Amino acid sequence: MASSAIPFSHLNLHLPLSRASLARADCLATTRCRFPSVTRSCLADASSALLQAAKHTVDTYIKSGMVIGLGSGHASDMAIQYLGRQLRTGALKDITGIPMSVASASEAAKVGIPLGHYQDCSQIDFAFDDADVIEEGTLVAIIGRRRLQGNESIIQEKSILKAADKLVFIIQEKQYKCDLEGLIPVLVQSLNWMETAEEIDDLFLGDAEVWRRPSIGHAGPLGGDFPLVTSEGHNILDVIFTSPILKLAEVAESLDKIDGVVEHGVISKIPCIAVITSDSGMYTVDNLQAVRER
Repeated sequence: MASSAIPFSHLNLHLPLSRASLARADCLATTRCRFPSVTRSCLADASSALLQAAKHTVDTYIKSGMVIGLGSGHASDMAIQYLGRQLRTGALKDITGIPMSVASASEAAKVGIPLGHYQDCSQIDFAFDDADVIEEGTLVAIIGRRRLQGNESIIQEKSILKAADKLVFIIQEKQYKCDLEGLIPVLVQSLNWMETAEEIDDLFLGDAEVWRRPSIGHAGPLGGDFPLVTSEGHNILDVIFTSPILKLAEVAESLDKIDGVVEHGVISKIPCIAVITSDSGMYTVDNLQAVRER
């Protein structure tokens, strides 16, 4: 269905949106966001801290003979590069990498990591990945906020994360917080995407805005003239929360029950570990304590 043929009066998606909401959602849904001015030394320090976290992840959790899920993002790229170096020096042997994206497959191939296919693999011993944000305490994470490139797939990335025996996210401290805000990507069937969008909008009425993600150009409720279609043939709805999310797992459960929702960017897995960099160093947290306290 061509979006230009649908009158706005038929939608129940909080229109028109405020100028502040338009600016916020446009930044969240595109890769070219405006960031505060930072010095080159700050960027270097953050990159160096992530590199140490990536090395710690490989040295601590990966053993010879393992099948490893290879994540996507800046920290994951560093971990892939270091893993390749460990293979070349003989510190690790017989590693098979299962890439979560074309980008991670390309990076792994460059550094000599043997690759396998997720569909052909009966067991994934360990996986590491970046996350957009992680809920403090529970370690429930959100992935898929950035614009997908090429054949990248939230479905494949999430499937590999869930299949792994152990999972580590490598993040900065600013990404580890409670009362999360921002968007959750939701994959929906393209044919009836508008009905699904309206149901999601009703579910989170007053707390979130629902926009269809575009493939190019600026974000908008209808996805513009070129709405994004994933490699599996789905549209992505960006559910943009303007109020704090008190319990991310409950949001995920509600989305799972909606007809037309294929998958979403919320990942909840036990056990899960977060390797977190901060101004004072690096630390790790897991969600096992949270489970014991239930």
